[in-house]
Amino acid sequence: MTATITLSNQRAGAGGTGAQTVRRATLLLRLIASAGRDGCRLIDLAMQSGLERPTAHRILRCLIEEGMVTQSPATRRYHLGQLAFELGLAAVPRVDLRQLCEGALLRIAERTGDTVFLTVRSGYDSVCLDRKEGAFPIRTLTLDVGTRRPLGVGAGGMALLMPLTDVEIAAILAANAARIPGYANLDGAAVTGMIERARRIGYVLNDRQITPGATSVGLPVPNPYGPPFAAVSLGAINSRMTPERQREIAAVLRSEVAGVQRLLRGTA
Repeated sequence: MTATITLSNQRAGAGGTGAQTVRRATLLLRLIASAGRDGCRLIDLAMQSGLERPTAHRILRCLIEEGMVTQSPATRRYHLGQLAFELGLAAVPRVDLRQLCEGALLRIAERTGDTVFLTVRSGYDSVCLDRKEGAFPIRTLTLDVGTRRPLGVGAGGMALLMPLTDVEIAAILAANAARIPGYANLDGAAVTGMIERARRIGYVLNDRQITPGATSVGLPVPNPYGPPFAAVSLGAINSRMTPERQREIAAVLRSEVAGVQRLLRGTA
């Protein structure tokens, strides 16, 4: 199992030098996006991508010139640039998943009083697409909208893996092996164990304290046309997450996820 998101994972060698460069640039953009507001150092980007530092630096300089990436003069860390934001605004999908799921998220937040998240898959990562807050006065805001994390991290990230085959899960965890330990010292074995438990009990239970004092549960949104691409999860403080309440919340999620699945079928 490799410890980085290497180019072999992305089949970067296929299609000649031009295609390889595009895949390398895309990989670096994904890694920068996964770092969020903190940005990435060159040494970390090179290690996580499997690229030589001069190669990574050369691609990053080109991305900066094109406005896809910026570099902080103070920290020398790389961040996504303005053009990446503008392209994101222009990328309107055929199905507005956020709008499609909004009613379900609002109902879950209202019924439980806690914070609910919509997570989508992006390659080997998960991205928080939406978040709705319940009325409980102590709110557990574990994810900002737009936060990108390795698949397998958090209830939403594990829920996206839950329906996949063991071979597919192993490949994804191998690709993310260098990044997952940055979250509560997780590793592939721990994530695999939690996914196996999720299959037994019928929902993901994230009790590894990625956010101190918080527990979360999650479920994938079944895709009638292929692998799951979205998940719904809920986070709350530990005192509100007794085993009985975990099962109650899972039932609420299951009901709303079934409704979203019906809506998805209607968009085909």
